[in-house]
Amino acid sequence: MTTPFPFTAVVGQDDLRLALLLNAVSPAVGGVLVRGEKGTAKSTAVRALSALLPEVAVVPGCRFSCDPAAPDPACPDGPHEADPGMHRPARMVELPVGASEDRLVGALDIERALAEGVKAFEPGLLADAHRGILYVDEVNLLHDHLVDLLLDAAAMGASYVEREGVSVRHAARFLLVGTMNPEEGELRPQLLDRFGLTVEVAASREPDQRVEVVRRRLAYDDDPAGFAARWADEEAVVRQRIAAARELLPSVRLGDGALRQIAATCAAFEVDGMRADIVMARTATALAAWAGRTDVLAEDVRQAALLALPHRRRRNPFDAPGLDEDKLDETLEQFGGDEDPDPGGPDGPDGGGGGEPTPGDGPQGGDAAARPESGEGDQLPGGSGEQSSVRAAEPFRIKALSVPGIGEGAAGRRSRARTEHGRTTGARRPRGALTKLHLAATVQAAAPHQRARGRSGPGLVVRRDDLRQATREGREGNLVLFVVDASGSMAARQRMSAVKGAVLSLLLDAYQRRDKVGLVTFRGAGAEVALPPTSSVDAAAARLESLPTGGRTPLAAGLLRAHDVLRVERLRDPARRALVVVVTDGRATGGPEPVVLAGRAARLFAAEGVASVVVDCESGPVRLGLAGQLAGELGGTAVTLDELRADSIAGLVKDVQRRAA
Repeated sequence: MTTPFPFTAVVGQDDLRLALLLNAVSPAVGGVLVRGEKGTAKSTAVRALSALLPEVAVVPGCRFSCDPAAPDPACPDGPHEADPGMHRPARMVELPVGASEDRLVGALDIERALAEGVKAFEPGLLADAHRGILYVDEVNLLHDHLVDLLLDAAAMGASYVEREGVSVRHAARFLLVGTMNPEEGELRPQLLDRFGLTVEVAASREPDQRVEVVRRRLAYDDDPAGFAARWADEEAVVRQRIAAARELLPSVRLGDGALRQIAATCAAFEVDGMRADIVMARTATALAAWAGRTDVLAEDVRQAALLALPHRRRRNPFDAPGLDEDKLDETLEQFGGDEDPDPGGPDGPDGGGGGEPTPGDGPQGGDAAARPESGEGDQLPGGSGEQSSVRAAEPFRIKALSVPGIGEGAAGRRSRARTEHGRTTGARRPRGALTKLHLAATVQAAAPHQRARGRSGPGLVVRRDDLRQATREGREGNLVLFVVDASGSMAARQRMSAVKGAVLSLLLDAYQRRDKVGLVTFRGAGAEVALPPTSSVDAAAARLESLPTGGRTPLAAGLLRAHDVLRVERLRDPARRALVVVVTDGRATGGPEPVVLAGRAARLFAAEGVASVVVDCESGPVRLGLAGQLAGELGGTAVTLDELRADSIAGLVKDVQRRAA
C-alpha cells in the first residue's frame, strides 16, 4: 500500500485542515466541499486524513462494516450474533467521476431475484465507505442524479436500492469530502447547501512558503516511508487529539447565547432554510471539543460561520463566495449577551497539528460584487473607434430554447434525450448488464413460452432472453455556443448593455440546465474564440463583461470560427449536441462580398443540421430584417431581444402565430 503524505506535513491551508479535522471529530457536521485551483493539495490533504482516523471495530465477514457493539438489525448480511469483532483501519473510498449508479449504491441480480426469488445484492461504494471517508474528486463533474443519491445517503445515514419491488437497505454513514475546480463548472445551489462546510484554497503567493512546499514534496517523492517516519510523532499527536475530541464532544454545552448568535448570523446573511443554523451549531460544538473545551464561545461561532455560510449565500454562479467579516463581527457583538463577545482572531483555533505555523492559503474572501465595475464606454485613445467595455444590463428569465429531436448526451435539463433516468417510453433487449427492468415487457416476452418450459400452474419461468430493458426519456445538457457581434454597429451604449444582459441571461439559463458553453466574438478584422467550450459559466460571464466593441462586422469570419469550434468539440464529445446562439443585428461589412460570404458560412450549419437561434439586436424605427434572413440561411429561428424574455407578450404572440401556421 502506498504511504500517504503526512497530514501534518501539509504546508499552510489552515482552513482546509481545520474543516477536515472538524468532520473527523464530528461526522454529523456534514462533510466538506473543497473549492480551488489545481495543484493546491486538495486531494493530498484528504488522503492524508484517513491515516489519522481511529481504527474501527467491525463484524468479521460483514460486507457492510457493522459495529459488533451495535450491529445494524437490517443489515443484508445479518442478523449478526454476539461477537467481539475485529479492528481495521478506517477506509477512504474514492468515487470516480465516470462511476455508474450501480457502482455507487450497489446492484441487485435481477435474474436471480425473478427466477429464484432471492435478494442477491452486490454492495457498492456507499457500503464500502460506511464508517470511513467517501472522497469525490471533481464532484462538480459528477452527474446530478449521482450527486443527489450521494447526498441523500449522507444525510440519512443509509442507502436504499429498489428495483421492481425488490428493496435492500443498509447503513451508510461516512465523512463526505468533495473537491472541485470552480473553473470547470459550479454545483447547483441546492447541492452546495447539502455540504456542511466549504473552504476556498489557493496556492500561497509567499516565496518562502512555496519553497517549503516543493522541498517537502521532493523529499516525500524520494522516500515516502522515510518522510512519513520523520512526521510520525506529529501524526500521533493529532490522532490522539481527534480521539480525545470525540470523547469530549457529548459533553460540550451549546448555550442559549451561542444559539442566538448562530440564529442571528444566519438571519443577517439571509441564508435559505434552517440547514445552515444546524450545521453552524454542530461545527461550533466540534470546534469547542477540538480546543478541549466544554463550552461553545463566540470565537467558535465566528469560525463556524466562516466555514458554513459562504457557499450558502450564492444565488447564482456569478455571485462571489465569502462573507463580510465586519458585518459578521457586528452581528456577533450585538447578540453576544452575557457570554464572551470577543469574536476571536481571524484564524480561529489552530487547524493543524505539527508543521510550521503558516498563514492560511484559503481566504474566505469579502462581500465583493459578482462583477467588477466596467468602463463607461469612452473612446479609447488612438482614434481607432474602439470602445471600452460596457456593463451588462440586469439578467432576466429567458424563454426555453432547445435542440430538436432526441439526443443521447450528458444528463441535463435542456433538450429531449434517451437517459437512464426519466419517464419510461418503451422497452428493448438489454445491451450488456440489465439496469432498469421493464417488468410488463419481460412478462409479455416470457408468457408464450411457459408450456414449452414445463410450466402448467401459476407462476412464471423467466429466462435471460426474456428480460427487457426499460427505455427512458429525460433531458440532456447541450453545448451552447454563443457567437456575439461586437462590431461598431452594435456599439451604441444602450444597445450593447442590453445585448450583454441578454447573453448573461442565456448564460444563467445554461448554468441551470447543466450545459457547456463557449463564446466566439467577431469585430474589426476577424473573429476570436473568447472562451473554448467549458462547464464554467463564470468564465464566460467574465469574458463577456470585458468585451470591447467597435470596428467593422466580419460576420462570415465569426460563423466560420464557430463552425471550427463545433468540429473540434464533436471529436471530443460526440454525444453532446450543439445549440448555436448568434447575437447580432445581421449586418455584414468588411472585405469583398461580405453578405455573400456570410450566407455561405451560414449554410454550412444548415447542411449539418446544427440547431441555431439568431437573437436579433436591430433597433430603431427603420429595420432591415437582416437577422431574420441570417436565421433562414442557418436553418434556425430568429427572436428579438424582447421576445427572448420568458414573460414577453411579443414572444407569446409569435408562438401562437407559429403554431397556427
